Amino acid sequence: MTTTRKSLTRHLLPALLLATALTAQEKKEGPIQDNSFLVEEAYNQEQGVVQHISTFTRFQESKDWVYTFTQEWPVGGLAHQFSFTLPWQRLNASLDGKQAFGDVALNYRYQLLGDGNARVAISPRLSAILPTGDEKKGYGRGAAGIQVMLPISWVLSDTLVAHSNLGATRTPNAKNPLGDKATTQDLTLGQSLIWLAHPRFNVMLEYVHTRSQAVIGPNQTQAQTATYLSPGIRWAYNFPSGLQIVPGIAVPMGVGASRGEKAIFLYLSFEHPFGKTK
Repeated sequence: MTTTRKSLTRHLLPALLLATALTAQEKKEGPIQDNSFLVEEAYNQEQGVVQHISTFTRFQESKDWVYTFTQEWPVGGLAHQFSFTLPWQRLNASLDGKQAFGDVALNYRYQLLGDGNARVAISPRLSAILPTGDEKKGYGRGAAGIQVMLPISWVLSDTLVAHSNLGATRTPNAKNPLGDKATTQDLTLGQSLIWLAHPRFNVMLEYVHTRSQAVIGPNQTQAQTATYLSPGIRWAYNFPSGLQIVPGIAVPMGVGASRGEKAIFLYLSFEHPFGKTK
């Protein structure tokens, strides 16, 4: 691998993993509220219910891995939701090859249309990406960024649900390990189909395409694309207390320019009431 390609990998892989990690959310009440792993659904957290989400992704070829923890909170009801995502990762292409924090995301979502019982739901998200990762070692962008995402969820039939995503990230004055600065702009497209084989068992097929930019010199960027097709399953355990535990597993496979890369994706969600619910 050339030096330029290694530099691109150091910067683009954390961005891709964070982007996919931000979309990993789960709903409890009714099968149409279940979402896929890499593509974001459009159903906000219901009032009085909090969710704790852990994901783990490991790539077969590069041996890179990332763990993320996301926590979602409703803010005064269904219309508003706040969440944060904390990434912990190990990237072989980083300068030290050690484990380290990446860039943290603070997320706000607004339930613009519908809810978990609607045929169509739209819930746009605005995220602030904080420069908590060490860009000098390849674990972050070195500057604050803004991400917007438009998730749309469609109920196609009693047993089939689709989620569509269109998102973009802009990071002014992003840095590379040498300290060079440039503004980067990334694009994310996603589509998923979920077969509700059982109210507590889902079969999923997801498609994610990203076009990301990395800083390669002063005011210079280079773009690279990544495309993955990911089959997966998940199942739920419901408890009388209102607790729901959802494990899941998927196998993202590179297609197109990403052909030959494979990964394992593990998911674990805990969702439970935290106050009086109506």
